[in-house]
Amino acid sequence: MNQILQKKKIPLLGALFMVLSGFCFAIGNGLTSTIVYGLGFKPQSDAFYQYLIALIIGLPILFRYGAAALKTKHIGINVVRAVLSALGVQAFVMCFAYGLPLWKIVVLVMTSPFFILLGAALILREKVGPDRWIAAAIGFLGGLVVVQPWATSFSWADLLPVVAAIMWGIVSLMTKKLTAEEPSENITVWLLLLLTPINLALSVKAGFEVPGSQIIVYLLLGGLATYLANFMLTKSYEVADAAFVQPFDDLKLISNLLVSWYLGAQLPEGNIWLGIALIASASLFLVWREGQKPGAAAQPAQ
Repeated sequence: MNQILQKKKIPLLGALFMVLSGFCFAIGNGLTSTIVYGLGFKPQSDAFYQYLIALIIGLPILFRYGAAALKTKHIGINVVRAVLSALGVQAFVMCFAYGLPLWKIVVLVMTSPFFILLGAALILREKVGPDRWIAAAIGFLGGLVVVQPWATSFSWADLLPVVAAIMWGIVSLMTKKLTAEEPSENITVWLLLLLTPINLALSVKAGFEVPGSQIIVYLLLGGLATYLANFMLTKSYEVADAAFVQPFDDLKLISNLLVSWYLGAQLPEGNIWLGIALIASASLFLVWREGQKPGAAAQPAQ
């Protein structure tokens, strides 16, 4: 397993993994929308089953590497990472229960870099230049345009994707630390192992639901998509630097728009596109600016 960490960086391969990860996430999102919103299945149960199936799919790694697949120096980080990831997943799937459009959910999740920037300044006391603050302000403005809190149709459910963005932003920073010392296979297995009981507890609290035959098929496909998305995301950060591959993560918006179109869902209209453009451009600028830091290219990815 240690040989994995000794591989040379391959930027284009990392970009490909990131794009494929976004595509798998988009497929999983479309399936979740169908299961939760279309078929009325409880979102908490959907999250549990999909990640349980993803864990089962990942079991061959355990059989192949044995105890080595569970070797970690950072059990505490893995536990906290799993808890925050579970909270993000629950907030995310609840979006579908409230009928939020897929494109809106994904766009607002893209605000994650802005919250990371805010946390770095207020909590970690990092020095943040005025250009980055301006980019963050533009991104928040874009988020307001998308959410439209002044509209009569606004509800607090529109903020659920933002909650998921905050949780997953912190998780990404933890993943970055882990990939510096541990293989992506180990990181993925630990996440799935810990997510399953956490999601089960949340599902039981909300009223555990047993799926019917049609939903089982969708859950199986969703679990496969979830596993592949998480594995390829971690693999992307393992074989390439974060500063290079992160911009490719924003391409998931296109993947989700295509999935939304395929499902016949409503697509963004009018000035919503302005909000999307503001978020995307500000996010890309922050990623580029991060890459300009001294030694950024040599840092391990998320």
